[in-house]
Amino acid sequence: MEISSPRPGLRERKRQKTRDTISKVALELFTERGYEQTTIAEIADAAEVSPRTIFAYFPSKEDIVFCDLPDTEERLAQALRERPDGATALDTLREFIAASLLNPDLNHLLRKRILASNESLKRAERARFAPFEQLMTEAIAEDLRAGPDDIRPQIVAAALVAAFSSMQDHDPSAPPDSYSPEHALAVIDDVMGFLRGGLEALKHD
Repeated sequence: MEISSPRPGLRERKRQKTRDTISKVALELFTERGYEQTTIAEIADAAEVSPRTIFAYFPSKEDIVFCDLPDTEERLAQALRERPDGATALDTLREFIAASLLNPDLNHLLRKRILASNESLKRAERARFAPFEQLMTEAIAEDLRAGPDDIRPQIVAAALVAAFSSMQDHDPSAPPDSYSPEHALAVIDDVMGFLRGGLEALKHD
């Protein structure tokens, strides 16, 4: 019998609503006015909260831009933990990305537009990918039955992150919404095919 998770209490729901309102308003302002040009005071005014309240939820403007990454990391970790027998780490990641691409939320779309014209945020995003790279390293190590001193999982995970970073930076002049989800997924499948080939070669080393 499946046991449902307890419903969050009223205080927790109110906190989540406030957090969601702040992030939604901030991302919209960053898109309309520019990330650098938007102040915390302006976000607070639009969200109808105090600047102090914003800092209680987000230490900086940058943390607002990447507010969904911790949740995304946890969902990916769960997907990797619960992947069925026979499903590789790359298979699981491909399905995880496909679900996000084909059913994007508003924050994801706004973040793409914000990052498209801000190099410092692009660098910050790459730095924040470190936990994702570690997750993939551990999952690939499991696929390879690799020991703690085996460098192969790190090589594949690093190549994976580098490939996706290159995809995002490939044509900085192109509009962030210029590619359909289907086209983006086709490119990802090409990348995954390349990495699977490399992973198979590593299995025989």
